[in-house]
Amino acid sequence: MSDQTQATLSAPPQPADEITISAADRAVLRRLASQVAELAAQPIEAEKRELWYRHNALEATRPVIFCDPENGWDEIIPAADLVCVGELARGWEMRLRKERFWGAQMCDDRVIEPYFTVRHVYTESDWGMHETRIGGGHGDAYRWESPLKSYADLDQLRFPQIVVDEEATTRRLALANDTLGDILPVRLKTSWWWTLGMTWTLVNLRGLAQIMYDMVDQPAALHRTMAFLRDGHLAKLDFLERNGLLSLNNDGTYVGSGGFGWTRELPQPDFATAGHVRPIDMWGFGESQETVGVSPAMFAEFIFPYQLPILERFGLNCYGCCEPLDKRWHIVQRIPRLRRVSVSAWANLPRMAEMLGDRYLFSWKPAPADLALDSFDEDAIRARLREGFRIMRGCRVEAIMKDNNTIRNDPSRVIRWVRIAREEAERM
Repeated sequence: MSDQTQATLSAPPQPADEITISAADRAVLRRLASQVAELAAQPIEAEKRELWYRHNALEATRPVIFCDPENGWDEIIPAADLVCVGELARGWEMRLRKERFWGAQMCDDRVIEPYFTVRHVYTESDWGMHETRIGGGHGDAYRWESPLKSYADLDQLRFPQIVVDEEATTRRLALANDTLGDILPVRLKTSWWWTLGMTWTLVNLRGLAQIMYDMVDQPAALHRTMAFLRDGHLAKLDFLERNGLLSLNNDGTYVGSGGFGWTRELPQPDFATAGHVRPIDMWGFGESQETVGVSPAMFAEFIFPYQLPILERFGLNCYGCCEPLDKRWHIVQRIPRLRRVSVSAWANLPRMAEMLGDRYLFSWKPAPADLALDSFDEDAIRARLREGFRIMRGCRVEAIMKDNNTIRNDPSRVIRWVRIAREEAERM
């Protein structure tokens, strides 16, 4: 296995027509940006920001409510409703329309910020192998063929290579400033990962069923693979830090599998003298949804020891997504500076409430099926939320509606869910 990371900060520029915005598209974007700026200036946004600060500091607050329709956004803002013509402009238009919907219609606790964020233009290579997906077009189901069919081929693995196109990034940043900068200040900020949990990568390389067999039949080879993935993730963090590419996420950045980063505990006290953002100045995040069918003992042997050195580098940590953690809590709680813990719809709610108490953020994920059924049963939704909040009384709760594949083409469902959740949170 190669352990060489040949990441670089230069690359051939993108074609000029990919980083342009027409006069007509510019007018559309400026109108939307003005509406977002008006929303961001409302006093309620400062109140929501302070609520997150207090919540993330483990103070007693009402439950915080956040709804991300995810795939349901395509039903709230269909592509046919976008006005812009250019590809880049349409992407920016979609982002601004989402902000407007969040702030003016959905009205959850997500803060509308007075910024427009531009991300680096970059590519990231695979691990030397890549799965072959079969099907999956237009959001449909797919299967895949895993490339690591034999551990004899482990020496073909290599660390991913990040290539940042500085010239294209500079042009995109300048274009955003020219288009929107006098309305919404533009900032360069990239989220370089969603999770550092590694098991999704492992499953793509080897196959889900196969890694379960490997835990019994080929444990040494599986350990070698996990060690390589760990080292690759650590090398990625080193590269990003060394080249000044990390950004603080102690603001309205989405962290973990639900919730936002607002905290005064980050960055570290010596941040000013460090001269750059380090992982210890940030929130980290790990999970292992793919191993939900693995025993706690096997999770503790094959997965967690490789996640731990990565999470140890961060100032605060989040853990978990859809996997229920009640049977793994005795393992997961060893993560240093663990703050946000996911409690999925499949977790034992009373048990998690007892284990987390007021010592961790209880990131509760009510079942997204409530928004996807034939009918939207407000009474049943209210009853489930009320009972959940009752069980979690005394915990530091955030109710996160996510993982929606459809809202049945009814945008009012997310609006009504937020309203019900807010009402029940205030009752608690």
